[in-house]
Amino acid sequence: MTEPFTHRVLPYDGMDDYLAGALPFLRDGIDSGDRVIVVTPPAGELLLRDALGPAAGAVEFTESSRWYAHPCRTLSDCLGQAEALAWQGRRLRLLGEPAWTGRDPLEVLEWQRVEALVNVAFSGTGASLLCAYARGLPPGVVAASHRTHPETLKGDKALANPRYMDPWAYSAECDRAPLNDPPAGAETLPVDLPDLYWVRQWVVDCARRVPLGGDGLQRLLVAVTEVVTNAMRHGHPPIVLRMWADPADRSLVCQVTDAGRWAPGADPGLIPPRYGGPGMFGLWAVRLLCSIVQIRTDDHGTTVRLRFRLPAPGGGSAPARPSTDVNTA
Repeated sequence: MTEPFTHRVLPYDGMDDYLAGALPFLRDGIDSGDRVIVVTPPAGELLLRDALGPAAGAVEFTESSRWYAHPCRTLSDCLGQAEALAWQGRRLRLLGEPAWTGRDPLEVLEWQRVEALVNVAFSGTGASLLCAYARGLPPGVVAASHRTHPETLKGDKALANPRYMDPWAYSAECDRAPLNDPPAGAETLPVDLPDLYWVRQWVVDCARRVPLGGDGLQRLLVAVTEVVTNAMRHGHPPIVLRMWADPADRSLVCQVTDAGRWAPGADPGLIPPRYGGPGMFGLWAVRLLCSIVQIRTDDHGTTVRLRFRLPAPGGGSAPARPSTDVNTA
């Protein structure tokens, strides 16, 4: 693979602005024999199909809300496709329009983190990623796009982005806000025995009071077991497990604290581990199992907070919430 990896942002004011950047990007990929994927809302697909004409048959279209379903899973799936194509001597070329509306602040923050870490995860794959951002999005979302993409596309010209941040520095900034204290009524269990059987039983009893749905209970048990095991192996007592329901974003929250200062190195399980290479498989797996994972370490110890989104009443999805760009606990 001789092509360099690129990750560019396409800010646009209207459809003419959007097409001026998107069409050359897509046509170049079609002409080069790349695997060309477009992730966009239905209206964007109709617009691009009309503009591309017969060439649209060489493009794979996916709806944004399906593609951008879970930060870690999307990152893992997309990286796997890029690596597989690189082994075949081909390139992944993806035009994506992230789904920002209807997300709560914590979700927005995690997707922004992924936008930054893409620059680390995809290094060496030769993939070409172009992320479209309408200027009408919340100002914080637009501003963050210039900090997470090395280049900005204007028409068919790629310009270095002076506001671009080191991905790990950006990720650390996402975690700068302290976590809110657990509510007074949180269920609490000191963990002082090496046998985790009773810990899992306690988690099951607490979880049965909320509608996790599907395989939620199994995912919860696996994630909690992994985090508690890590605390017992690498942390210091006291180790305390707490659980509560957070009505603000309809989540079941499980928190593990210990008195040690956890130092996971450069990557705290945020990048999909490469086969045969180093990586935080356990913590990465936990991130895949949970809706959101928050980690804080200071002089008082380490806190790992796991959040599991609960289904809305009636079995549907959680109600949409306006998206903002804030660091929140």
